Amino acid sequence: MLSSRLDSWLARRSGPRPSDASISAESVRMIDTPAGSLRVFDSASANPCVVFAPDGPNVIEHYAALTRILSPHLRVVCFDMPGFGFSLPAHSYRHSLDQGARAILAVLDRLEIATATLAFSCANGLYALCAARIASPKIASLFLSQTPSLAAMHAWTDRIIPWPLRVPVVGQMVGRLSQHKAAHDWYDIALPTTTDREPFRRLAREALAGGGCFCLAGVVQGLCRESAASFKNVSTPCTMIWGEKDRSHRYTKAESLLEGVPQAHIVRFAECGHFPDLEAPERYAKLLLDHVKEYA
Repeated sequence: MLSSRLDSWLARRSGPRPSDASISAESVRMIDTPAGSLRVFDSASANPCVVFAPDGPNVIEHYAALTRILSPHLRVVCFDMPGFGFSLPAHSYRHSLDQGARAILAVLDRLEIATATLAFSCANGLYALCAARIASPKIASLFLSQTPSLAAMHAWTDRIIPWPLRVPVVGQMVGRLSQHKAAHDWYDIALPTTTDREPFRRLAREALAGGGCFCLAGVVQGLCRESAASFKNVSTPCTMIWGEKDRSHRYTKAESLLEGVPQAHIVRFAECGHFPDLEAPERYAKLLLDHVKEYA
């Protein structure tokens, strides 16, 4: 499809690659997968493994503090999904649920990880659910954030995402031209009014200035083509953290996830917005460690 080729072409012409100055450079590398060349942080210990994928415009560097808290107890892997951060999408990558799930599984395979907990958020949580359906023995558990049902995500898209981004090719061009403004403005609606946006914005700004990707149109278009049938038979243990001060999800019901994942346990963070893992890392880490201890 022309839109996926355009995404890939634009990503490869974004500019220089990152210097890895704000996270341990020796723990970061690029790995080749059918979905593209993906940038991965790996603490590489023998502990049970948890895998994160930043919700763009966040990047791996946003997870530095949480990684420091968790690394003494867990093997922490954090990678930018194709088309986000410094992970370059393949020409054929259309951000479908199946392709996103197989990108996750490819990371596990390349790093020789037998089983892992997937701690994904928002739309990335849908890819994690699909990965659990495809390869349940490899996914010990799911620890999601801000991931409602696919139908609720479609409704969220209709409310929040400007219509040009939903149009193939047009969306890719508009997204590229407006990515700096979109990344800057997103934190206003995603974070509580009392939260300092600048630390989030600074890392996102540095990533985009350094050649990072923000293929928002691609993921929006990819998920709009999907149906709820993709989440049948997901029986993997699942906890979801829900930030109640996320104004982008003001009209989204967290309980909608139970439509496809009835075993999910929902924990509400009353003080947090769209990124409870980054806004309340100590509380989040404690719950995650307890979750992994139970299901790993």
